[in-house]
Amino acid sequence: MATTNSSKLNLLYTRLTPGMPITSEDLAALGISADLAVHYVRAGWLTRLARGVFCRPNDPLALYSSLLLLQRRLSGLHVGGKSALDWYGLRQYVSQQPMLHLYGWTAGRLPEWFTERFPAEYRRKRLFDEQPDALLHVTPFEKRSGAPQVSTPERALLELLSEVGVRQSLQEARELVESTYSLRVGVLRELLQHCTSVKTVRLCLQLGWEGSLPWVKKLDPATLPTGSDQPWVSRSADGLLVLKS
Repeated sequence: MATTNSSKLNLLYTRLTPGMPITSEDLAALGISADLAVHYVRAGWLTRLARGVFCRPNDPLALYSSLLLLQRRLSGLHVGGKSALDWYGLRQYVSQQPMLHLYGWTAGRLPEWFTERFPAEYRRKRLFDEQPDALLHVTPFEKRSGAPQVSTPERALLELLSEVGVRQSLQEARELVESTYSLRVGVLRELLQHCTSVKTVRLCLQLGWEGSLPWVKKLDPATLPTGSDQPWVSRSADGLLVLKS
């Protein structure tokens, strides 16, 4: 039995890369029962992060591996909005420990073992006409193998703009828009055409024109869901926001 347990432990450590969390289901797939997992924890060979989640002892968790695990538990989870823009180098201010903005298809909560190590917020957001298993322009970061799902800059910008007047200041959004010269018009057009928020579509066009961004000149508002001819009006901490069609 000891030899069998030792071989299972060796297999586990071969599969368990530094900083990678692992679940009870993953352990079971390696032939490690719940009782054996408890034995490994007591022996100091595994650290229990939460019920059913473990990692190697004295091993700081890796953000990428942790996000990959969360993606399995929360449908459509991805790094988006201001965080995704920041990952692509589109930022206005450098924060010592920025809040990680995560979006998903379903309601849910981030586990404490994750937020204790990575300050983060999770929001259920259905900003586009899409399906959770086929999100528009959400890909592994920089298309690397084993990287977490991240919004492209075009989608991230619209996610950010959708938060204006709620959790996002208009001034910072305007400053970020001014740095988006290299957005791909075709990608942005497709996202705008599938966007379910009139406010977001109008705000994108308005801030694009205000900043004289090259991509806005190639967009035809008549082909986008800008809503009725009536102005979209909202009052927030930034004051009165009026968006014309």
